[in-house]
Amino acid sequence: MRRWFAIPLWQRVVAGLVIGVILAFAWPTGAPYVQFIGDLFVRAIRMLVAPIVLVTIAAGITSLADPKQLGSLGARTIGLFAATTAIGVSVGMIVASLIRPGVGAPLGTAAPHALGAAVTPYEQLIGIVPLNIMDALAKGDMLALIFVAILFGVGVVLTGEAGKPFASLLQSVSAVLLRVVGIVMEATPFGVFALIWVAVAANGANVFVHVGWLALAVIAGSLIQMAVVHSLILRFVAKLPVLPFFRGIIDALVVAFSTASSGATLPVAMRVAGDNLGVARPVYSTVLPLGASIGKDGTAMYVGLLAMFALQAFGVPLTPQVYATVLLTGALAAFGTAPVPSASLFMLAAVLSAVGVAPEQTALVVGFVLPFDRLLDMTRTVPSACANLTVATTVARWEGQLDEAVYRGTPRE
Repeated sequence: MRRWFAIPLWQRVVAGLVIGVILAFAWPTGAPYVQFIGDLFVRAIRMLVAPIVLVTIAAGITSLADPKQLGSLGARTIGLFAATTAIGVSVGMIVASLIRPGVGAPLGTAAPHALGAAVTPYEQLIGIVPLNIMDALAKGDMLALIFVAILFGVGVVLTGEAGKPFASLLQSVSAVLLRVVGIVMEATPFGVFALIWVAVAANGANVFVHVGWLALAVIAGSLIQMAVVHSLILRFVAKLPVLPFFRGIIDALVVAFSTASSGATLPVAMRVAGDNLGVARPVYSTVLPLGASIGKDGTAMYVGLLAMFALQAFGVPLTPQVYATVLLTGALAAFGTAPVPSASLFMLAAVLSAVGVAPEQTALVVGFVLPFDRLLDMTRTVPSACANLTVATTVARWEGQLDEAVYRGTPRE
């Protein structure tokens, strides 16, 4: 056991991933026997997401104490997420325009998959305020939980001395939740092993024969978003070296890839932000839960890319007005996407309908992509996790809440 725990977690996770891929090709029929391990791992992580969002945002706000600092942190966080999301849509559109994965795509052979009625902007807006807090907690409604957490946190700060006992309770519960996260994260190698085995065994290598160009575009877009956009933010906005950042977030990126869920990645992202990047708890406990809901670089990139893929496949003329509409609606749709696997497909209808694509055609696109969306989803979740940690690090730097000695040093495992 000592030898096992002496190995850095990310190395154990990568080993589980590699073994899972090998077994998926060598013994694909064995995947059902380990599927329960992956399901249990994802359930354990998702079990923690809703209480972590509710408690840690409120605790983070109470830690700031100064309402002026709270306003500064919130404005900078939302502004950065809005910028990276819009850039993500642009990256997806540019990559799709260069690679042109939709040209000649056999959408007519796909089985239609209806998405149901799209949620209107009005419904999204009023849904932020829950009718019942416990119902929002049970359903894992992230935007509603964020609203409640901010409201309680601000209320504690404005209450002053009388609110300190409640603030102490929030800090205590937050610390316990993060310790539980550490316990659950030790099961990551086994969860990743099972999830990868099942995913690859179900889809096989030939999946990329049919969607090779689309897969290539997703990988290229994800790499550009991280290696160029996020690196430039760290280097020139936060004025920090880039290599220590990527070295410190490996654990979070591997979990993001294996679970394909920004929400499920939140617990480990909070751990690496504090332990490896030196981000102060008041910042990461406020920024990262917000990022799990609105920080969707990967989703934004994919929505822009898939919209262009569909328009190319259907032969829709790509005018400047079409590009502008996809950019605007793609960014807004990404902001409202739930932090769960394949959620971006359900936002595609809003983008395509804005440029005149019929619901029946959208159903063909989804039917074409859905059978192998899991692997693409795993890839595009990585830049979303990277964006959340980039924003948290940059905001911490601006607020003077970054321990640069920890950031520049060797990550602690």
